[in-house]
Amino acid sequence: MQSLKILLLGAAVGCVTGLPAAASSSAWYDSEGGKVRLVTSGKPDEAGRIHGVLDIALKPGWKTYWRDPGDAGVPPQLDISASTNIADATLSFPAPQRHDDGYGKWAGYDYPISLPVTFTLAAPNEPAVIDADIFLGICETICIPVQTRLHLDPGSDPDNAADAAQVKAALASLPSPARPDFGINVLPGDHETLVVEASFPGNPEAADFFVAGERDYMFGAPVRNEKDGKLVFTIPILDRPSTAPTDGGLHYTLTSAQGAVSGLLPFP
Repeated sequence: MQSLKILLLGAAVGCVTGLPAAASSSAWYDSEGGKVRLVTSGKPDEAGRIHGVLDIALKPGWKTYWRDPGDAGVPPQLDISASTNIADATLSFPAPQRHDDGYGKWAGYDYPISLPVTFTLAAPNEPAVIDADIFLGICETICIPVQTRLHLDPGSDPDNAADAAQVKAALASLPSPARPDFGINVLPGDHETLVVEASFPGNPEAADFFVAGERDYMFGAPVRNEKDGKLVFTIPILDRPSTAPTDGGLHYTLTSAQGAVSGLLPFP
C-alpha cells in the first residue's frame, strides 16, 4: 500500500487496551475495518508451549497483511514483554494472496483470518498471564494501523472446546513443510536478484512464490518465467544488509492449485 494512504488515526493508533477477559480468549478490540482478539487452547503442551491464534475478523472489503507487507504496509506484530511467565511468542502465517491495488503490490488476506501464535512459557509448571501489545494494518481504500493490548489468562478456562477447536483449525490451515516434489531450488543469481526454480503439483498458472523481507532484506514482486517445463521466479533484491547473516534463513511460501508449502531459504 502507498505509504501516503496510511492514516495515523489517534483512536486506532493510541495505546487503547481491550477490556480484560478472565478466559482463555481475550475480549474483542473493535476498529473501523474489523476487530481483533487473542484465543488460546488454554493448557500448555509437554514442551511448555501454549498454542493460540490472533483472530482478525475483517469487515467485507477490508484486507490485512502477510508477514511481508510489500511496498509500504504494516505486518502483524505481537509484543508479550508485559506478560507473566511468557518467554516468547511466535506468529505463523497461512498462505497469502497477492494483491495489486494500483498503488503497490503486496501479500495478505481479504477475508477473516486466524494467525497461529505459539507462546513459550518461561517456567512450564507455573501459571501464565498474557498481556500482548498488538500492532497490525487493515486496509480498504486506506490503511489504518490498529494498536491495542489484549489480556487473557489461559489457565482460567483450560477446557474451552470452542477455543481449542479454533486453534486446531488455524494450525491445520498452515502450509505444509516444503519437500523435494513441492518446494524450491535456489539457482545462481547476482547481488540484485534472487532466483528460484519451483516444483509443485498442478497447473503452473496457479503457482505463486512469496518470500519475506527480513533481517534488513527487502524484495520486489517476483517475475515468472516458464521454460522447458520449469517455472522460475526472479525476485529483485531492493535492499540487503552489508553482510549476509550466517544463521537461519528467509521465510518463503510456495502456493499451487493443490495447496501450499513453506520453508527457509539461504540468505542471498
